[in-house]
Amino acid sequence: AALTRGETRVLHYLPTNLSAREIARELCVSANTIKTHQRHLYQKLGARSRGQAVQRARALGLLAAAPRRH
Repeated sequence: AALTRGETRVLHYLPTNLSAREIARELCVSANTIKTHQRHLYQKLGARSRGQAVQRARALGLLAAAPRRH
């Protein structure tokens, strides 16, 4: 299923260390809205965790690849 605009906006914050509350502040929405978008993202990506969602989104080309560490 296609991602909504809100889900896409939240997806770009998932690789960060920001909490749902901090992401909510950045996007000027409630923490509950962020949690709802995260839940839908996990369902659509078949993920059970934030890390797994990021990994699957990168594999699908929805997020840029992780920077290489030297």
